[in-house]
Order: sequence, then C-alpha cells, then structure tokens
Amino acid sequence: MVYVFLADGFEIIEALAPVDVMKRAIIEVKIVGVTSKTVTSSCGVQVVCDMDISEFDFYNVEAIVLPGGMPGTLNLENNEVVQSAIDNAVNIDVPVCAICAAPSILGHKGLLSGKKAVCFHGFEEALEGAEISSDFVVSDGNIITAKGAGVCIDFGLKIVEKLKGKDVAHKIKEQIQCKY
Repeated sequence: MVYVFLADGFEIIEALAPVDVMKRAIIEVKIVGVTSKTVTSSCGVQVVCDMDISEFDFYNVEAIVLPGGMPGTLNLENNEVVQSAIDNAVNIDVPVCAICAAPSILGHKGLLSGKKAVCFHGFEEALEGAEISSDFVVSDGNIITAKGAGVCIDFGLKIVEKLKGKDVAHKIKEQIQCKY
C-alpha cells in the first residue's frame, strides 16, 4: 500500500497526479488526511481523503508520498504521525517520496545526507547533506525527490518504476501520452 499524506495547504497537482499514475499501474494507494479527512489544497480545492490520520497504521506500507505546497509541507512536518511514518518507512527500507518543498522534511531529518536530491527552488539549504541534482526527478536508494508541480507526472512515473519496474512505468507513460 502506498500512503499519500495530505495536509491543509498541499499542492493539489503534486498529490493527485502521482495518485492517478500509480492507480493506472494498479498500485494500491490510500490518501491520508493529516489535518482532517477533508483537506483543503493551497488553491482552495477540497479533497476527501480515504482516511484521516487517526486511522493510519503502518500495516503493509510499500511507500509513502509527501506532496509539497505551503503551508502543507509545514503541516506535514509538524505532524508526529507523519514523522513516525517516515521513520518507519526508512526502517523497513521502503521508498519515501517527496516533491517541491516536501524534500525539506527529509533534509531536516538528515535522510538526504550523501544522497542526490532535488526540491523546489529556494529550499535547497534545507536538503542538509544532499548532493543537489540538476535533474527534475531524482531517485537515490529508496528516496525519490522532485522539483515541483511541473514534473508531477514524472514523479509519479518514477514511483511506479520503483514499485513495478521500468516496463510498467513506460507503458503508463505511453498510455497517458507523456512526451518526456
């Protein structure tokens, strides 16, 4: 199961585009509302999540996804359950995926030290110890990071590639007519 954590102020395309891509790859995804079961994006769109944070447990975690946006990233970082989910994912060696400002959460935890990573412009200092890449999406070990909304499909495809392989990711890319 892939868990996508949403907190008020999240960037809608960074959350839902990867969810769409993963579902096309027949990956089981659950959206977890951190601030409530109905979460409001940075642009005011409300999303009803599959569960609220009080219902989340660490059962069958295949990966976790942290969308960016402000103040969504700060709301994710300030949540103890999200912090525990990140720690658990690292401990059981499953992918931790973050886009836009959200890689800063991983940087603050020291998880990017010695790894290649990217983030939204202006958050690079928060990627403590990381080798900042010029790529738009980077996978290093079980950490996947991406720059922002413009590459959210590529971010989703990279998650699919990590969980289901390059062939499945390529098939989805062709199905949705992604040119990159």
